Formats: sequence, structure tokens, C-alpha cells
Amino acid sequence: MFNHILVLCTGNICRSPVAEAMLKAGLPSKAVESAGLGALVDHPSEPNAAELARQAGLDVSEHKARQATTAMFRNADLILVMSEGQKARVAELDPTASGKTMLIGHWLPGRPDIPDPYKKSREAFAHVHQLLEEAVTAWLPRLK
Repeated sequence: MFNHILVLCTGNICRSPVAEAMLKAGLPSKAVESAGLGALVDHPSEPNAAELARQAGLDVSEHKARQATTAMFRNADLILVMSEGQKARVAELDPTASGKTMLIGHWLPGRPDIPDPYKKSREAFAHVHQLLEEAVTAWLPRLK
């Protein structure tokens, strides 16, 4: 069903690489990748995001940010985004991808957007990390 999952955020250095690592850990037989809609191409994961991931047993040390492309959208069975705005942007870039694009927070109460912690405090990163853990945990049984 969903064998190839694409996780998107803005810069591909804070949220999507961590969510990618979480999904890979929970879905080892699936192809999971991440990219950014305004990627800071070739940048590593943001240090706060990387440290919180490491503390959670995830490794994002080899991550390099990539720009999202329509080819990536078309190759994915499911596209997970952080916000309604990103969902709209994917539909704008590739209308054929809109039916398979969902919020990563879809299964959380209130279906929240996952805020961008870029250039914010460590506490903001910790809050976002917790939201991503909850969101991925809610997705895992639906993707196995």
C-alpha cells in the first residue's frame, strides 16, 4: 500500500529529517525519504534537532538537505507535510499529488500543524520533537 513515503518541511533541516528517521525506525521495510519545499540544500540537520534525535536513539548525522521535486512527489505513495500551507504548496506544484498528501499531525487531536522551530529556542525544538514523536507513533500502525 504505502511503500514509499516522502516527508516534507520547509528547509529539510529541522522537522522532516527527524520525522524521516522516526518513520524509518518504525517501518524498516518501507522506503522513507525527506526533502524541503524551500530546502537549505546540502545543509546538515540543525544542531538542536540532531541532538534531540540522537537522544531519542535516532541518527541524522549523515543528513543533507534536498529540494523537493515533482519527481519525488510522483514516486511517493504518501507525502507527509507539516502544515496546511505545505499541503497547498504541494498541490500547487503538482496537482496530481494532492490526493496522497496528508498532514503528519493528521491523527493527533485537533490535527495540528507542526510548527517550524528554525532559529528558535531549544525548548521550541523539544516541543516540535515531542509532536513529531506523537504524530509518527499515530501513523505507524496505519502504515505497517
